[in-house]
Amino acid sequence: MLQQGKFEKALAALEKLLPDAPEEIKERCRMYISTCQKQLEKANLKFDTPEEQYDYAVSQLNTGFYETAREQFNAIVTANPGADYAFYGLSVLDAITGRSQDCLNNLARAIELNAKNRLQARVDNDFQSMVDDPRFTELLYPEIP
Repeated sequence: MLQQGKFEKALAALEKLLPDAPEEIKERCRMYISTCQKQLEKANLKFDTPEEQYDYAVSQLNTGFYETAREQFNAIVTANPGADYAFYGLSVLDAITGRSQDCLNNLARAIELNAKNRLQARVDNDFQSMVDDPRFTELLYPEIP
């Protein structure tokens, strides 16, 4: 049921199984229960504004749920192509996950939409993995020859 995406049915079955499950599979049941709950919560997400969705994406990024964060940032830029903050969020996520070219592309777009993002990126520790990349330096300091 879990593999078929039937999370409600899987959750009910796992919760029924858990109390009487042998000790060696109880922890796995708990893990699958948690997975089902997260999937069901994700399906019920509703945001009133792109900024609310952004806040949720950042919370997912900060807790290590990178794919969920990426889905949310991408949804924002798809619906709002001028959302510089979402491109910035994607660039941070890309830096953290080792996608340097995507980081540079998304950061360049964020800066193009709002020049203040250049100043923010200069002091943002989330770009630590990018500091030795000359393309990153050129993007942040275009005035230095």
